[in-house]
Amino acid sequence: MTRHLLTAATVLASGFAWATPALAQSQGEWTLGLGIANVNPKSDNGDLVGGTVPTDIDDNTRPTITFEYFIRDNIGIEVLGALPFRHSIESNGTEIGTVKQLPPVVSLQYHFDVTPQFKPFLGVGVNFTGFFDADARGPLEGSDLRVKNSWGLAAHVGADYWISERGALRADLRWIDIDADVELNGADIGEVDVDPVVVGISYVMKF
Repeated sequence: MTRHLLTAATVLASGFAWATPALAQSQGEWTLGLGIANVNPKSDNGDLVGGTVPTDIDDNTRPTITFEYFIRDNIGIEVLGALPFRHSIESNGTEIGTVKQLPPVVSLQYHFDVTPQFKPFLGVGVNFTGFFDADARGPLEGSDLRVKNSWGLAAHVGADYWISERGALRADLRWIDIDADVELNGADIGEVDVDPVVVGISYVMKF
């Protein structure tokens, strides 16, 4: 899925090479972005129950929305939101649970004026991941599974290709530090290290 998103973003950007110049993003302006993102957790997400239950968390793709307000020329504060992501939790190839999560991120970002159309950016921020609707499956069926919420840092890199003075195509990557405690029937059974790479494409509108 990650490869497909990046390929689509590249094709879209190359198709608009004729675009008219866009102005730099100035203090007081704001943008709205609508797109999709794939949350892809790292491999080997931790061992639960005293190291006896290795876990792997699968990826998921959902629609996203971003708001960014420019506090200085080319410097913005962005808020990322999305519809809930749903992840399967597996151990040795067997599904042992599912969980939903919302990962809002607030980032401080700097946008570079490379060309009138092409404007890459870098950002750092803070993430809060709220886990909910955890459901035990397979050998854990009938148990009370809970994944606790997580706070962590986030890094963001991407680029906008402006196709008009008010619209741009965006491709971006995020890394988010997500470490969450897991409980089963009220007992702490360990921690999962999710630490996903988030790959997104979106259409950004400037106001």
